Amino acid sequence: MTDNPLIQLAQAAHAWQTRDVPVAVEHDTRRAVLDWFGSMLPGCLEGPAVALSHALASEQGQGAAVSYVDGQRGSARHAALLNGTASHTAEFDDIFRDGGYHPGSPTISAALAVAQAEGASADAFRRAVIGGYEVGCRIAMALQPSHYRDWHITATVGTMGAAVSTAMIKGCTAEQIGNSIAIASSFAGGHQENLQGKGQTKPLHCGHAAEAGVLAGLAAAAGVTGSRDSLHADHGYAAASSDTTGNWGMALAGLGDWTPISRMTFKNHGCCGHIFPTLDGLRVLQAQHAFGPADIDGIEVEGYGPTASICDRLDVTTPQDARFSVQYCVAALLYMGAVRLAAFTPEALARADLRAFMPKVRVVEDPEIAAAYPSRRQARLRVTLKDGSVLKHFQPTRKGDPDDPLTDAELVAKFDELAGLAVTQDDAARLRRCVMATDELPGSVPVHPANQSAA
Repeated sequence: MTDNPLIQLAQAAHAWQTRDVPVAVEHDTRRAVLDWFGSMLPGCLEGPAVALSHALASEQGQGAAVSYVDGQRGSARHAALLNGTASHTAEFDDIFRDGGYHPGSPTISAALAVAQAEGASADAFRRAVIGGYEVGCRIAMALQPSHYRDWHITATVGTMGAAVSTAMIKGCTAEQIGNSIAIASSFAGGHQENLQGKGQTKPLHCGHAAEAGVLAGLAAAAGVTGSRDSLHADHGYAAASSDTTGNWGMALAGLGDWTPISRMTFKNHGCCGHIFPTLDGLRVLQAQHAFGPADIDGIEVEGYGPTASICDRLDVTTPQDARFSVQYCVAALLYMGAVRLAAFTPEALARADLRAFMPKVRVVEDPEIAAAYPSRRQARLRVTLKDGSVLKHFQPTRKGDPDDPLTDAELVAKFDELAGLAVTQDDAARLRRCVMATDELPGSVPVHPANQSAA
């Protein structure tokens, strides 16, 4: 048994090509794919993926992979780039909590594009998704939490997950899958300023991870090699991007016994996941005490590191800013009843009542809650009402996390809501059935002309 993490991960991914897939794991994979489509389709209407599709129009028609952004077929790399960008635009993509990582955007974008390009089966596609999640999520655990200080982990580790899924669909050996990880580790980038700062680059992080991962996987399949020590060596990826050479003992614990795709968080709000415990806790308090925004004098939120360092922001001018603002999302929840896509329209962003409420929300880091991060995402709330009463609540988890998961019905309702913005109800229903109940590989889904023109 080798102690090299890259080799262990490559062998685990390779095993998913032939091992029995438990019924529960297959169902979890179908859920992940459905959630990816729901998260991706709104990004086909507006945002950086649409701009990219125009900029790269000359690459259309040069392959069999579907770009859902423009409805055209092209190369696997082209489709992975556009679909990966679109899938991270609306901020509804899945989360692997223990790694602080969104595996679906890069991994499924790459796996589906390559599967379509290669004419692969739906079974091969799902196995590649499982393997890509296996590797990416475990590498994320090894790098966190220090990696996230400067790097956007979905942009970085997502490249490796995408590479693995590509190599698996290409039928690579364990050694070649290992080479795909090594090659991808040299392509992996995306820094925190383009996550936290102004601009539209963040969704491109996931598109680039998907595209670069496809390149790494195709290169490995063609015989290109990389260092087998790329992950854990003194000059390897972990050392270059975190405080250590990687916590591989924790990351590889249970390898072969459980697989990350069965421990996913599916988002219940359309904003940064670091805000979820606050929103879920407020819903609990409102259900218990029936107060509204007009009753509130102030709210104090005690959270973990990124709750304060990333999401404590009063300067909100764009939808991207708003999705990373505890203050804005709290106001939207209280005044609009939900933090979904409607909360980030120009009309919502311009609402005077939301803006006036935002300064009432104070965010601080709590050492005890911070110590439990990233395996626990918690918040402690203190709501002071205008009558002088104080309401307190500790939120131990997030709705959608593995210990409080979305049911199938809730996941389908989320998909129907998001997909319905971009495609007809009939097309959404056909896609849902294809993903959840058939052994067909998903293909083209036309964006509804009325919605497309409205965007």
